[in-house]
Amino acid sequence: MTKLLQPDLCVIGAGSGGLSVVAAARAFGVSVVLIEKGKMGGDCLNYGCVPSKSLLAAARRAHEMRNATPFGLQSVDPVIDFAAVRRHVRGVIDSIAPIDSEERFRDLGAQVIRAHARFFGKDTLEAGGFTIKARRIVVATGSSPVIPPIPGIDTVEVLTNETIFDVAELPRHLAILGGGPVGVELAQAFRRLGAQVTVLDRGRILKKEDADLADVTLASFRRDGVDLRPNTTLSRVEKHPGGLRLHLASAGKPSTLEASQSTLEASHLLVAAGRRPNVTDLGLEAAGVEFNEQGIKVDNSLRSVSNSLIYAVGDVAGGAQFTHAANYHAGLVLRPILFRAPAKVRPEIIPRVTYTDPEIAAVGATEEEARMLPGKHRVLRWQIADNDRARAEHETEGFIKVIAGTGGKILGVAIVGRNAGELIHIWALAIAQNLSLKDMTSYVAPYPTVGEIGKRVSVSYFEAMTRKPIVRGLLGGLRLFG
Repeated sequence: MTKLLQPDLCVIGAGSGGLSVVAAARAFGVSVVLIEKGKMGGDCLNYGCVPSKSLLAAARRAHEMRNATPFGLQSVDPVIDFAAVRRHVRGVIDSIAPIDSEERFRDLGAQVIRAHARFFGKDTLEAGGFTIKARRIVVATGSSPVIPPIPGIDTVEVLTNETIFDVAELPRHLAILGGGPVGVELAQAFRRLGAQVTVLDRGRILKKEDADLADVTLASFRRDGVDLRPNTTLSRVEKHPGGLRLHLASAGKPSTLEASQSTLEASHLLVAAGRRPNVTDLGLEAAGVEFNEQGIKVDNSLRSVSNSLIYAVGDVAGGAQFTHAANYHAGLVLRPILFRAPAKVRPEIIPRVTYTDPEIAAVGATEEEARMLPGKHRVLRWQIADNDRARAEHETEGFIKVIAGTGGKILGVAIVGRNAGELIHIWALAIAQNLSLKDMTSYVAPYPTVGEIGKRVSVSYFEAMTRKPIVRGLLGGLRLFG
């Protein structure tokens, strides 16, 4: 016989979004049951953001050692101790884990159940020998990597972001299927740590990024020695002595209809071909919750369109698959759940960053999206090479692009360059607060900082005004008064 729990709130999933909901609800004294069948901290802590950025940090140090000559230092080829690199990655995870731990959330007063959850009513579910009947339920079950149905792929060992960090030795030749952020970040990291790396994508690599920005980053990849193969399909996989043989079909020239066939031998295959929201085996049908391959169907307040007692946050709600998006969602759903206040998702204020070197960061509309918006817009650019701090650090690659609407309204911003993810902060704030380029010219930027490029590009919007005859005539008239 199961024990009945009747909390104000039940949260399914102890990833970033779910934990944020629980912590905030407990801060207000709301009774909460948290259910998690896997690892506390979810994908970000254990398989995603934390380990990948830790690996990238190690790879950057190796790259800097090889490229110290511009600073008057002797460049050296680093000795890579891959076991030590793995300990570094594990150490970072372990240092953050207590913040997401079961013990911490029990101390906050939440009841934590480590089991699989399954609905059997619109407000009722079972997990770990408990029946939970909650006033409100938040589904924060995240997403999982997709393994495409490629012939032979089920006969070989395939790595995903959930298993790549378990590899004990540095791969001799890592083939990566998928040229999105996950694939390219790991490609650059492993290449800089000494592995041979090939990236395969059936379309353009970094196809969701502005092509102008992607080209800058991919040029860096080529200098690093990453083998980039866009417009290439993996048609079959088979075992091969020493690893795998991949059968490839590369798109031909526009004037031909036939694709060229080739093979690639690799020691490891990493699949980074997208993620699928975790909606199966939850019994959502019993709760009357509509869902599809994109996730739970929600309205603009993240409430289920078919069950008003249930909300979804993070990857399972569809849309942007970022940890910071999940945290943003968590703050939104607490408004109606705790205070019965309205909430509305604003997708345009969620920044996106690809943590390569150079990084790509953006917020708001892309240049292509701006073309479809009503009214006129202008595209402004400022080269990082024109920045004094960037010159001092020999990090002059990249630029900022601002899409400006009528009256200097900021429609979108994209930056490619070292630490672009840090530089996008002020622009995310600007779009969230509906600031204009005039506002962006009004603050004092510390010198010398790379962040000055933001003010410089904002000022450039008004330069055309200085050349207008009416403005020059006004200035001439004012001179008559002394």
